[in-house]
Amino acid sequence: MRKWISIAFYALIAALLILIWESVKSFKLFKGGEAVTTHNIVLKEISELGKLELVKYAYRDVVEQSITRDFLPDPKAILIIQGEAVGCIDLRKVKAEDITSVGDTLVVNLPKPEICYHKIDHSRSKVYHTEYAFMNEGLLLEEAYKRAEQQILQSALDSDILEQTRQNAGLVLKPLLENATGRKVVLRYPLEGELKRLK
Repeated sequence: MRKWISIAFYALIAALLILIWESVKSFKLFKGGEAVTTHNIVLKEISELGKLELVKYAYRDVVEQSITRDFLPDPKAILIIQGEAVGCIDLRKVKAEDITSVGDTLVVNLPKPEICYHKIDHSRSKVYHTEYAFMNEGLLLEEAYKRAEQQILQSALDSDILEQTRQNAGLVLKPLLENATGRKVVLRYPLEGELKRLK
């Protein structure tokens, strides 16, 4: 008889605990609650925009980076880098005296084409493989990204991005100005190269 009383007592205690838990868990303390996000954004700089972007080169590079060690195995990393370089003309440099009229022709002296920016798209780049890099991974990746960014710039220059920017300026700006003015437009750029003084 005592055995049945003990079982009934423990069953009653268990039922009470379950009842108490079901009542308490409905409180917000035990719920996931709402996500709260706080922003502390500060405007750091306002830049005047006047650069006309005329061409964008997109790059994909497989970078192998290593650090040479004398005694330990060399840490290595292989990254797949996605990046871009953009050629533009800074229209803020065009002054009133750079625009002249010759008969029915408008001559516009533009500044030299330049690379507005070159950068790595970190959202599309990824680390493919690392080896012996557990203590040097940060240094490896930092150096790999830095070298990849330099290579994007050099590849863009080697691929004549500035000449392509110049050609695209003719395709974009010339018709725009001709339609706006109703006159023939000639775009000119500063002469490049060094002039040697005659002896």
